Amino acid sequence: QMSFWGATVITNLFSAIPYIGQTLVEWAWGGFSVDNPTLTRFFALHFLLPFLIMSLTLIHLTFLHESGSNNPLGVVSNCDKIPFHPYFSTKDLLGFIMMLTPLMTLALFSPNLLGDPENFTPANPLVTPPHIKPE
Repeated sequence: QMSFWGATVITNLFSAIPYIGQTLVEWAWGGFSVDNPTLTRFFALHFLLPFLIMSLTLIHLTFLHESGSNNPLGVVSNCDKIPFHPYFSTKDLLGFIMMLTPLMTLALFSPNLLGDPENFTPANPLVTPPHIKPE
């Protein structure tokens, strides 16, 4: 129920875009309302988006490693430079592992711990949850 209405509200925000808003909403929904095609599209988006972000991050780090970072003061001093690898790459890897460990623990051993109980209620487009009110 909550996921249905959340998807409805968030995708309807696109309808505020002049001229193409309603077309964008219908394209995101895969029809004229939130239904199975919407779920499939959102699942695909949530699956592919982390890979896209990771690829862009790796491209960014590659370019940063090749050209170096910007120096806004214009002062050239090579004596204070610390090489990216192994110092910063080790630090980034440690941070990645420290963030991924609790996430994987939650996802694998108790996936419903942080979920909203109303997400298990079957979606009914005719009944809005009582705590959702127009502002």
